[in-house]
Order: sequence, then structure tokens, then C-alpha cells
Amino acid sequence: MSDDESQRSSDVFRRLVDALDNAGIAFKHTTHRAVYTSAEAAEVRGVSLHSGAKALILKERHGFVMVVLPADLALDSSGVRRLLESKRLRFATSQEVLELTSLTPGSIPPFGSLFGLRTICDERMADNERINFNAGSHTESVQMSYADYVAFENPQIALVAKSGADSEPP
Repeated sequence: MSDDESQRSSDVFRRLVDALDNAGIAFKHTTHRAVYTSAEAAEVRGVSLHSGAKALILKERHGFVMVVLPADLALDSSGVRRLLESKRLRFATSQEVLELTSLTPGSIPPFGSLFGLRTICDERMADNERINFNAGSHTESVQMSYADYVAFENPQIALVAKSGADSEPP
């Protein structure tokens, strides 16, 4: 990671921690080896894959939106298109993600509010008392209660994921 990338991820991490602290929300922070897949993240955290909050940034006709789903599930693009009433939907490019968040894909915390993005959360994240996610880098993770996440972020809750075997591109 370049010094510039390290500084940007540190800035996002600090903004997130400050926001949670200011809201009085308890969370657990861990630093670990770099992870680049949801399965690696779950393994290094010692938690279930389903508790991982995978943050995806999508481009639809009105702009960008963040969709958060359990890490063991895949995006249901048809469901998201219906929800957004949009015929066009695609994943944001790496460059767009960098411009919107200053982060690389896979390191984005599930808080669209940090980046001025609408957040949609799959209803099955509620299966988890606690959720886990990367917090601005591939080496920093946060664990917090799902109830606190919803209270803080106030995402739109919807069915936007399905089992990985049934996944489709947006």
C-alpha cells in the first residue's frame, strides 16, 4: 500500500471511529494480516462468514448507492433494480469507488453515510447479533452490534441478496 493509500484509509477509519464514539456506540477494533476476500476476513476474525457486512457500491440511473449484504450471499441484482425502479445497474468501477470513498474495493465499511451515499441493507444481516466489516483498509476490522449499526446508519432494509450459487451480474 502506498503512503497516499495508507493515509486515505487511515482518514476513513478515523472518521468512522470518531462517528461511532460520538454516538456512544460500542465496537471492537482489531488489526490483522491483510485480507482480500470475505472468506479470508471471516477466518482471520474467527467469525462466521454470514456475519460479514459486505459493502458494494453500485451505479444506477440516479447515481451511486451502497448495498450491504451478508458476506456469504450474493447480490440479487433483479431485486435491487426493482427496489430502485431502475433498468440499469452495474458495479462501480475501481476508479469510481476510489473517487467516491478514497478506498479500494474490499476495504469499504458498510456506512454509505460516510461517503454521502444512500445505504440499502439486506434484511438477512439481522440474522447476526454482531456484524463484522473492514474499516477502511484490508488490515483493520470492526465488530459491532447489528442493532447499533441500524440505529446509527438508518439504512433502507430490503431483500437484496441471494445464495451465491444463484448470483448474477448487475
